[in-house]
Amino acid sequence: MPGTKASAAAKKTVTKAPAKAHIAKNQGVKAPATKAGPAGKVAVGKKVPAFSSLVTGGGSWKSSEAAGKNLVIYFYPRDNTTGCTAEGEAFRDLAPAFKKANTLILGVSTDSIASHEKFKAKYQFPFELLSDEEQALCQLFDVIKEKSMYGRKFMGVERSTFLIDASGVLRQEWRKVKVPGHADAVLAAARSL
Repeated sequence: MPGTKASAAAKKTVTKAPAKAHIAKNQGVKAPATKAGPAGKVAVGKKVPAFSSLVTGGGSWKSSEAAGKNLVIYFYPRDNTTGCTAEGEAFRDLAPAFKKANTLILGVSTDSIASHEKFKAKYQFPFELLSDEEQALCQLFDVIKEKSMYGRKFMGVERSTFLIDASGVLRQEWRKVKVPGHADAVLAAARSL
């Protein structure tokens, strides 16, 4: 039956991301610790589960390090691409204003720490980048979506930003982000907390 084959193909597409995570785990990549909520995803108005991830500068960054401060965590598809560079530069340029608003900034993609270190140095980002090669954070924040490029469909990071308040509650989220003016909108929201 044609419908059955289509359903089976759709199921195979959905299971590809977890399979990659399983392979990476078996290759010695440490998964970030997460405590997921009932649906395993973050939700506006709810406390964000504790998480940790590999970070530029060495070691691991834990969400507890943001205690008492607001946190902007922005997910982007790839280091050194036009849109991702422009987004990082916008947050970089507003970093002093975010600091005055008691707000930390973190960028996240599935690139390696080595790639992140080069990207951060090249564009002089004053904030850290988290590596989420296993996509644990991406899944917690539900940013892995089906995308299309040159007629080819694939699963990838949808540009998204999350604003978490000083007590760890998710206050606002932006999905399918368009870069121009975005960092300014996030700053305005952070100042209102």
